[in-house]
Amino acid sequence: MDINSLLGAPKACECGKTHGCDIKSVVIEKNAVAKIPELAKGYKGVLLVADRNTYRVCGKDVEALGIHKDIFVFEEEGLVIPNEKAWGEIQSRVTDEIDLIIGIGSGVIQDLCKYVSFLCKIDYFIVATAPSMDGYASVGAAMIANDMKVTFSAHVPKAIIADTEVLKDAPMEMIVAGYGDIIGKYSCLNDWKLSALVNGEYFCQSVYDLMMSAVKAVRPLSKKLLERDGEAVGALMEALVVAGIAMSLVGNSRPASGSEHHLSHYFEITGILENAGYFPHGIDVAYSTVITERLREELLAIKELPASWEFDREKWENNIRALYHRAADGVIALQDKMGWYQKDYLSIYREKWAEICAVLSEVPASKELEELFSEVGLTMDKFYAMYGEKKVNDAVMYAKDLKDRYSVLWLYDLIKEAN
Repeated sequence: MDINSLLGAPKACECGKTHGCDIKSVVIEKNAVAKIPELAKGYKGVLLVADRNTYRVCGKDVEALGIHKDIFVFEEEGLVIPNEKAWGEIQSRVTDEIDLIIGIGSGVIQDLCKYVSFLCKIDYFIVATAPSMDGYASVGAAMIANDMKVTFSAHVPKAIIADTEVLKDAPMEMIVAGYGDIIGKYSCLNDWKLSALVNGEYFCQSVYDLMMSAVKAVRPLSKKLLERDGEAVGALMEALVVAGIAMSLVGNSRPASGSEHHLSHYFEITGILENAGYFPHGIDVAYSTVITERLREELLAIKELPASWEFDREKWENNIRALYHRAADGVIALQDKMGWYQKDYLSIYREKWAEICAVLSEVPASKELEELFSEVGLTMDKFYAMYGEKKVNDAVMYAKDLKDRYSVLWLYDLIKEAN
């Protein structure tokens, strides 16, 4: 796929909208770092940002190019949390002389540099160190603010630079996470279709097809990814970048994030709140994709819809407070703003049940997904060993409340509670 053909000025689409992407260049190849000086021509001051690991892997090579005015490296031993403290540390280094941030890393570094550059109204590049997530080309910055997982609207990088020699040597867990994130698109694309049917949400068939083609290209690569095959890892990186471009084309994360991401965010947020462990994002997405498909299969087995449903506000709020602790007020406020618990969804489900079932049936079966993920070492027993059945069940019922996005979780919640 020629990714650069997807970039540039807006073009008219059959969906009735125009789609464009402000990224100027995507370089995924051997020795891609050597292209940075040319890409950075015209900028007066460059700030490099990395963490200890990404500096060792690639940051020192970028520093050696001599194009920077300043460099900031997070010194934390463990994972950097993308919260107010972290983005404040980067922002404090953006002086009047800095007009370009170059982030060196993957998920967290990418989101922090994206958000700070947006706040400071300057450009940024990302030098990818792992094919681990799909946010490289997206407008959203996934952050932790007031103990909530929040996706802030920001802007895309002006350039994405990915050296396949660096990517293929990334920790295998991160490569597997990228694979899980892409295969998880089966779930989110289905949620997008479902919301278009149930909520009348905007839907673009062209962007849907673009993302689905990337999923199908990555699906058979599991063995080669485990072998650290450079071509396969490059293809995975391309798919992850396409996911970000797809989000940019429609202006939100719909083509790349749905119920499987909501479950993943639940495990991360509650893990942080409870000081408990959680898997890397893409791995949680993989496992959660199996869970959401099981929900679809359960819904497809229903013979008759419930006669009525009534929202139990007291029960819901008590459970939200028990699960989300100090973040509960933000969750409650979000859902009060959305008003979906007051919407007569049951009438919509009754009217459109046959069409709903047709959409739900489009995702590969949960057993098929389990087999795909087991090929890269992700077995469901490891998932349940990490979280336990109760936490998984709680996520199924309450992860949706973290977001302002309709998915199969809303459909399942109503049917489950009514029965």
